[in-house]
Amino acid sequence: MSEHLTVVEHPLVQHKLTLMRDKATSTSEFRRLLHEITQLLAYEITRELPVTTTKVETPLEVIDAPKLAGKKLALVSILRAGNGMLDGVLDLVPSARVGFVGLYRDEETLKPVKYYFKVPDALEERMVIAVDPMLATGNSSVAAIDMLKEAGAKNIRFLCLLAAPEGVARMKEAHPDVPIVTASLDRQLNEKGYILPGLGDAGDRMFGTK
Repeated sequence: MSEHLTVVEHPLVQHKLTLMRDKATSTSEFRRLLHEITQLLAYEITRELPVTTTKVETPLEVIDAPKLAGKKLALVSILRAGNGMLDGVLDLVPSARVGFVGLYRDEETLKPVKYYFKVPDALEERMVIAVDPMLATGNSSVAAIDMLKEAGAKNIRFLCLLAAPEGVARMKEAHPDVPIVTASLDRQLNEKGYILPGLGDAGDRMFGTK
């Protein structure tokens, strides 16, 4: 993943994303699809996890076989919508440590303000994957990555369901060393900062709120 942006064009990813875009898709179905698509995206974003070898005795012989090396992966949810992607990654990497970043937008300055931050220790020794379904303006994502770097993280990936060109550009400007993996690079943002064509507010559709 040397490129800054990786769009996962696997047929199963694209099929599930189309179902999620449909406004008629129910909350429970949206949640299930998000879980499934996150697993597929997580397969791509964990491609470069460090490995070592260990001796294993098969029924026929002893071999040196690969296994994950170093500190456990750190998975960080950008609240609240990021929580909908946690379990999909944890299904693949159940030993991962989990952290949370809570941000809200100040209505006067329009800048992200931290209200919650709790992450695993030794971030500098872990691959850190930040998850948030939508990369829209990129402001909250950039702020979350800022905080993770301040906490010591050096090897960070960003996993999202949809990305807007404006958000990708903002992230590349602020954090060119953080690769982004997504299911789709959509067309643009509207005047309210929603991704077009998008799928609406991921948090509302996931949790059944308005």
